[in-house]
Amino acid sequence: MKINFNLNGSDVELEISPEQTLLSLLRDKLGLFGAKQGCDVGECGTCSVLINDELRKSCLMLAVQVEGCRVVTIEGVSSPQGEPNDLQQAFLDHGSVQCGFCTPGMVLAGEAILKETLTPTRTQIREGIAGNLCRCTGYQQIVDAIEDTAQQRRTAVEEK
Repeated sequence: MKINFNLNGSDVELEISPEQTLLSLLRDKLGLFGAKQGCDVGECGTCSVLINDELRKSCLMLAVQVEGCRVVTIEGVSSPQGEPNDLQQAFLDHGSVQCGFCTPGMVLAGEAILKETLTPTRTQIREGIAGNLCRCTGYQQIVDAIEDTAQQRRTAVEEK
Protein backbone atom coordinates (compact mmCIF):
# COMPACT_ATOMS: atom_id res chain seq x y z
CA MET A 1 0.00 0.00 0.00
CA LYS A 2 1.10 3.59 -0.61
CA ILE A 3 1.45 6.26 2.06
CA ASN A 4 2.23 9.95 1.78
CA PHE A 5 3.69 12.03 4.58
CA ASN A 6 6.19 14.77 5.27
CA LEU A 7 9.51 13.52 6.62
CA ASN A 8 11.96 16.05 7.99
CA GLY A 9 10.52 18.76 5.75
CA SER A 10 10.26 16.73 2.53
CA ASP A 11 7.13 15.11 1.13
CA VAL A 12 7.52 11.39 0.55
CA GLU A 13 5.39 8.72 -1.06
CA LEU A 14 6.30 5.14 -0.25
CA GLU A 15 5.08 1.66 -0.89
CA ILE A 16 4.86 -0.22 2.41
CA SER A 17 3.41 -3.41 3.79
CA PRO A 18 0.42 -2.84 6.10
CA GLU A 19 2.12 -4.49 9.08
CA GLN A 20 5.40 -2.54 8.85
CA THR A 21 6.22 -0.46 11.91
CA LEU A 22 7.26 3.15 11.58
CA LEU A 23 10.59 2.28 13.20
CA SER A 24 11.24 -0.41 10.61
CA LEU A 25 10.31 1.98 7.79
CA LEU A 26 12.66 4.67 9.09
CA ARG A 27 15.62 2.40 9.73
CA ASP A 28 15.30 -0.39 7.18
CA LYS A 29 13.77 1.37 4.19
CA LEU A 30 14.87 4.98 4.61
CA GLY A 31 18.26 4.52 6.27
CA LEU A 32 17.48 6.92 9.13
CA PHE A 33 19.25 5.31 12.07
CA GLY A 34 18.72 8.03 14.69
CA ALA A 35 15.59 6.30 15.96
CA LYS A 36 17.00 3.20 17.58
CA GLN A 37 15.51 -0.21 18.24
CA GLY A 38 15.63 -0.69 21.98
CA CYS A 39 12.95 -2.50 23.93
CA ASP A 40 10.32 -2.82 21.14
CA VAL A 41 7.55 -2.34 23.72
CA GLY A 42 7.53 1.46 24.11
CA GLU A 43 9.35 1.58 27.44
CA CYS A 44 12.79 3.01 26.60
CA GLY A 45 12.11 5.88 24.19
CA THR A 46 15.11 5.23 21.94
CA CYS A 47 12.77 5.05 18.94
CA SER A 48 11.12 8.42 19.64
CA VAL A 49 10.09 10.70 16.79
CA LEU A 50 7.88 13.76 16.53
CA ILE A 51 4.60 13.31 14.70
CA ASN A 52 2.76 16.57 14.16
CA ASP A 53 4.94 18.01 16.98
CA GLU A 54 3.98 15.26 19.47
CA LEU A 55 6.53 12.83 20.84
CA ARG A 56 5.68 9.29 19.76
CA LYS A 57 7.36 5.92 19.94
CA SER A 58 7.90 4.59 16.44
CA CYS A 59 8.22 0.96 17.58
CA LEU A 60 4.56 1.03 18.65
CA MET A 61 3.20 2.60 15.47
CA LEU A 62 2.40 1.11 12.13
CA ALA A 63 3.91 3.10 9.29
CA VAL A 64 0.46 3.51 7.77
CA GLN A 65 -0.51 5.66 10.78
CA VAL A 66 1.67 8.55 9.56
CA GLU A 67 -0.38 9.02 6.39
CA GLY A 68 -0.72 12.78 5.90
CA CYS A 69 1.38 13.59 8.98
CA ARG A 70 4.56 15.58 9.60
CA VAL A 71 7.27 13.27 10.94
CA VAL A 72 10.51 14.61 12.36
CA THR A 73 13.39 12.33 13.29
CA ILE A 74 16.62 13.43 14.94
CA GLU A 75 18.07 13.76 11.43
CA GLY A 76 15.57 16.57 10.80
CA VAL A 77 16.43 18.60 13.90
CA SER A 78 19.84 20.02 12.99
CA SER A 79 20.30 23.58 11.78
CA PRO A 80 19.88 24.30 8.05
CA GLN A 81 23.69 24.20 7.71
CA GLY A 82 23.77 20.72 9.23
CA GLU A 83 25.26 21.90 12.53
CA PRO A 84 23.65 21.01 15.86
CA ASN A 85 20.61 23.14 16.64
CA ASP A 86 20.50 25.10 19.89
CA LEU A 87 19.08 22.21 21.93
CA GLN A 88 21.59 19.73 20.56
CA GLN A 89 24.38 22.20 21.35
CA ALA A 90 23.03 22.63 24.88
CA PHE A 91 23.16 18.84 25.29
CA LEU A 92 26.83 18.97 24.32
CA ASP A 93 27.57 21.99 26.52
CA HIS A 94 25.90 20.49 29.59
CA GLY A 95 27.43 17.02 29.23
CA SER A 96 24.03 15.51 28.51
CA VAL A 97 25.53 13.15 25.96
CA GLN A 98 27.45 10.18 27.27
CA CYS A 99 26.93 6.85 25.52
CA GLY A 100 24.53 8.54 23.09
CA PHE A 101 21.97 5.74 22.87
CA CYS A 102 19.14 7.76 24.43
CA THR A 103 20.24 11.13 23.05
CA PRO A 104 18.10 11.30 19.88
CA GLY A 105 14.95 10.44 21.83
CA MET A 106 15.85 12.86 24.61
CA VAL A 107 16.50 15.70 22.16
CA LEU A 108 13.16 15.05 20.47
CA ALA A 109 11.44 14.91 23.87
CA GLY A 110 13.05 18.27 24.63
CA GLU A 111 11.84 19.70 21.33
CA ALA A 112 8.31 18.50 22.09
CA ILE A 113 8.44 20.21 25.49
CA LEU A 114 9.76 23.45 23.97
CA LYS A 115 7.10 23.46 21.25
CA GLU A 116 4.49 23.34 24.01
CA THR A 117 6.04 26.03 26.22
CA LEU A 118 9.16 28.15 26.48
CA THR A 119 8.63 28.42 30.23
CA PRO A 120 8.70 24.80 31.38
CA THR A 121 9.34 24.09 35.03
CA ARG A 122 11.95 21.52 35.94
CA THR A 123 9.07 19.23 36.95
CA GLN A 124 7.45 19.67 33.50
CA ILE A 125 10.78 18.88 31.85
CA ARG A 126 11.20 15.75 33.97
CA GLU A 127 7.65 14.66 33.13
CA GLY A 128 8.25 15.38 29.44
CA ILE A 129 11.33 13.16 29.27
CA ALA A 130 9.92 10.47 31.57
CA GLY A 131 9.24 8.06 28.70
CA ASN A 132 12.92 8.06 27.71
CA LEU A 133 15.38 6.01 29.72
CA CYS A 134 18.99 7.09 30.23
CA ARG A 135 21.45 4.86 32.01
CA CYS A 136 24.41 7.27 31.95
CA THR A 137 23.62 10.86 32.88
CA GLY A 138 21.26 10.64 35.84
CA TYR A 139 18.99 13.06 33.92
CA GLN A 140 20.23 16.24 35.67
CA GLN A 141 22.33 17.40 32.70
CA ILE A 142 19.47 16.66 30.30
CA VAL A 143 17.04 18.74 32.36
CA ASP A 144 19.65 21.52 32.56
CA ALA A 145 20.13 21.51 28.76
CA ILE A 146 16.39 21.73 28.06
CA GLU A 147 15.93 24.44 30.68
CA ASP A 148 18.86 26.45 29.26
CA THR A 149 17.51 26.16 25.72
CA ALA A 150 14.07 27.31 26.87
CA GLN A 151 15.69 30.41 28.40
CA GLN A 152 17.67 31.11 25.22
CA ARG A 153 14.61 30.73 23.01
CA ARG A 154 12.54 32.96 25.35
CA THR A 155 15.23 35.63 25.18
CA ALA A 156 15.32 35.41 21.37
CA VAL A 157 11.51 35.82 21.19
CA GLU A 158 11.58 38.76 23.61
CA GLU A 159 14.27 40.55 21.58
CA LYS A 160 12.18 40.45 18.41
